[in-house]
Amino acid sequence: MDWKIKTFNELTANELYDILRQRCDIFVVEQACPYPDIDGADLKAWQLFAYAENGELAASMRLMPAGVTYDAFAMGRVAVANSFRGRGIAREMMEKAIDFARNGLGEKLIKIGAQEYLLSFYSSLGFRPISEVYLEDGIPHVDMELRLSSGKGSHL
Repeated sequence: MDWKIKTFNELTANELYDILRQRCDIFVVEQACPYPDIDGADLKAWQLFAYAENGELAASMRLMPAGVTYDAFAMGRVAVANSFRGRGIAREMMEKAIDFARNGLGEKLIKIGAQEYLLSFYSSLGFRPISEVYLEDGIPHVDMELRLSSGKGSHL
């Protein structure tokens, strides 16, 4: 996969459309959860995404500086198209995001609001729960954090 990281203003109209459509398809339609996806955070975020050879958006997520959703660098809206699941793309994307935070921005802490059913996945990347389970838009979530040290691979 050819991963790209772009700010909101660097995205093409087609890239933005594809990312928002993917999030709607997954989080609103597939998970049957109407929620306000267009929340203003994208304006301050980076988008990490990759297209497949056939031109389909395979995966995307947003990366947010401290103060947008948490008091630390944050990741969210982790989305992998249904036809690309089970291939390790989510892990690859998370590793790219962690590397960007650590080596690209010099971040020391990452926070996420993880859907509860994905706790073991995020734990395998080094994230640790920092809250009790809570409902967000009717879906059980847990806040998690990853403390980063310098050097590649040190988060695992």
